[in-house]
Amino acid sequence: MKFLGKSRSSTAAFLPVCCLFLKILQPGHSRLYNNRYAGDKVIRLTPKSEEEAYALKKIYHQLKVDLWQPSSISYVSEGTITDIHIHQNASRALLTFLQEANIQYKILIGDLQKALENGNSLGTQRRRRSLSKYNYEVYHSLEEIQCWMHHLNNTRSDLIQMFSIGRSYEGRALFILKLGRKSQAYKRAVWMDCGIHAREWIGPAFCQWFVREALLTYRSDPAMRKMLNHLYFYIMPVFNVDGYHFSWTHDRFWRKTRSRNGFHCRGVDANRNWKVKWCGEGASLHPCDDTYCGPFPESEPEVKAVSKFLRKHRNHIKAYLSFHAYAQMLLYPYSYKYATIPNFGCVESAAHEAVKALQSVHGVQYKYGPASSMLYVSSGSSLDWAYKTGIPYAFAFELRDTGHFGFLLPEMLIRPTCMETMLAVKNITMHLLKKCPKERRRVNSAT
Repeated sequence: MKFLGKSRSSTAAFLPVCCLFLKILQPGHSRLYNNRYAGDKVIRLTPKSEEEAYALKKIYHQLKVDLWQPSSISYVSEGTITDIHIHQNASRALLTFLQEANIQYKILIGDLQKALENGNSLGTQRRRRSLSKYNYEVYHSLEEIQCWMHHLNNTRSDLIQMFSIGRSYEGRALFILKLGRKSQAYKRAVWMDCGIHAREWIGPAFCQWFVREALLTYRSDPAMRKMLNHLYFYIMPVFNVDGYHFSWTHDRFWRKTRSRNGFHCRGVDANRNWKVKWCGEGASLHPCDDTYCGPFPESEPEVKAVSKFLRKHRNHIKAYLSFHAYAQMLLYPYSYKYATIPNFGCVESAAHEAVKALQSVHGVQYKYGPASSMLYVSSGSSLDWAYKTGIPYAFAFELRDTGHFGFLLPEMLIRPTCMETMLAVKNITMHLLKKCPKERRRVNSAT
């Protein structure tokens, strides 16, 4: 593999072993999940009344649909766009019901299996990944990403340090990249995590892209040089390592972690498991639900490890950035309630400038605002927890798109998505480096 930076002799033995390891262990994305999604559909509906919403909630529950947007049946209400994945065997019953009830709908994806085959790299492209050059414009398995992290740690020690903050439920290492020029002086930091929900593959793709761009442009881009000289970036390319691995090997649309809880359903929503208004509105106590909050706060070892790290370093971590999909939004606290944060002026300004910068790249429009009003009320989220813990800038990106592809964003859209998101993140970071007078005034008035 050819990675960023010059190879060192100390890594010569490591790389062939790592790449061989990948070839042996990867089940091969070309198997396409044993054709399990053949005939499945993704359908968009927007109930026009509360009566329609009630009817849809009832039929969704009966047919056990996989909600793509929003994340829970409880969010379905009048005027709310709902994207559902429904299995082939149940789709006929649903379509018949919709026609008889005169409820309008749109089929976004007619055959999910074919969409999988057409949108993502298969066969020859997967073999190509294991050859001469790491490709940032394809999706990578967990093993490939961790191999990439190891290599950068060995070849770019001037700017990269890799370490583990713990292990997942299934025993996988939770790796972090510390990015920035080493300094004896005090440096503020930015935390970035991707892949807290397993099926949102564009998140891990962006985390890798960010590292690539930082290393490539450090010497040529004054803004990037300033960022890496004055800040550290703690980057977690895959938060939910077990779930992400499972989404490659068994179920492309798996969302939760993979913990066992004594029920026949596995996993917890890692973005409902934080110790802030835990298991309130927008979270579920039912282990089979996609928004299951877990048996107790920080029950998931992944959440516990990250929260422990952030608590330990909260005095110098000034921004928390989490990357999700899909909706094209930039969100900030609060998620669990309708209220204005104390430093609203500064955060709102940063969000506005970031979205404007993002749109300047390809013209893609993002909405921005408090998560509760822009998306929906949800409790136990990492966004609120980070802010409540004392990190003044807390943002969650909902990356492309708005539903045409949903969780199956094609690989041809990785590059434009990452390019525009990169500019937004740089904008937020540069905003952080400026001491915002609005923030000081609002925080002082709130104390």
